[in-house]
Amino acid sequence: MIDAPNDIYLDWIRDALKQPGKTQVGLAAHLGIAHPQITQLLKGKRKLKVHEIPKIAAYLEVDPPGSELSPSTAKWVQARKAGVVAAGLFREVDEFDQSEPEEISVPRDENFPNARQLTFEVEGDSMNELRPRPILPGDTIVATAYEDIADRVVLRDGMVVVVQRSRDGGQMREWSVKQIEIYEDRTEFHPRSSNPKHKPIIVQRQFDADDGASVEVIAVVRMVLNTMPGY
Repeated sequence: MIDAPNDIYLDWIRDALKQPGKTQVGLAAHLGIAHPQITQLLKGKRKLKVHEIPKIAAYLEVDPPGSELSPSTAKWVQARKAGVVAAGLFREVDEFDQSEPEEISVPRDENFPNARQLTFEVEGDSMNELRPRPILPGDTIVATAYEDIADRVVLRDGMVVVVQRSRDGGQMREWSVKQIEIYEDRTEFHPRSSNPKHKPIIVQRQFDADDGASVEVIAVVRMVLNTMPGY
């Protein structure tokens, strides 16, 4: 968190949000946090975090005040715990969650050092036969936010990603891990499982799923973590 006078940065954000097309809702989405947290920040009820400054500057398209808060070159960075990935399980989206996101330290993605890192807890056996290394129930996956790298990374065969599937006007959401297969007229997101109940998500060129749900890639899996029991 920032120990320097917060008002300097809050004034910077307030002024930049007056630009056409720049909104608190858009800024919250860019940071991957709930909109009420931006309201709390601008009221001085929430501390601005150092690692948020480059992302805020990128959204606002305005350089932050001062240069002492340049992006860290540390080997470890903070990653937000995004939630649970579980194939076939739709959960209601809580748009009014104002809780502070929990974070853990993870190795920096050296290929994309300024992109957000997210972690997801794995439930179920939908990727228990992924090769060369399966993703098992209880694993934690570390992933790079695809929104931050989409202009540099093209989805390709074999890539393992976190897929968001939404329905009911966005009120219900499923997050799952899948492996990409790309064809001329469609993209398929496949489970790699010994359990036959898990089926691929097939998306035509318009990126609408074959079951009418909307689909998007939200993160690219970069690492799998697990803690041995008994420690």
